[in-house]
Amino acid sequence: MIKIITLIVISFMFSAYASGAGGMLSVESHYSVKETSDKFESIIKKKGLTLFARIDHQKNAAGVNLELRPIELFIFGNPKVGTPLMQCSQKVAIDLPQKVLIWKDEKSKVWLSYNNPEYLRERHKIEGCDQVINKISTVLKVLTNAVASK
Repeated sequence: MIKIITLIVISFMFSAYASGAGGMLSVESHYSVKETSDKFESIIKKKGLTLFARIDHQKNAAGVNLELRPIELFIFGNPKVGTPLMQCSQKVAIDLPQKVLIWKDEKSKVWLSYNNPEYLRERHKIEGCDQVINKISTVLKVLTNAVASK
């Protein structure tokens, strides 16, 4: 019980700008989902990353007469980074390429969310890949902060 209370307190200590829970990190955007998504796509392409897919879940829901707040998923990566990670643990491939979810919450805030690479390290029991994990963490942090900020 003490661990749960401690976790809750620590969670509230994070600013409204960035938060993390359950292995996922989230950064609040100052733009709409569409603007954030367009900006994200532009930045990852300029950085030379491969965009494998941009999925508009709201549009897909509308196609079957269902409603959903704006939400887009990006699947992207770089084999020069992902391959060394898979060399440490091939099971991590289930979580690669990288994904960033851009979504609007019930309070109309827009977020960029992604798997915390530290969570992937724990999930797949990755050892000996500290440099790669750190590089992925840095890239994801830089990308999401660049997209979210004004």
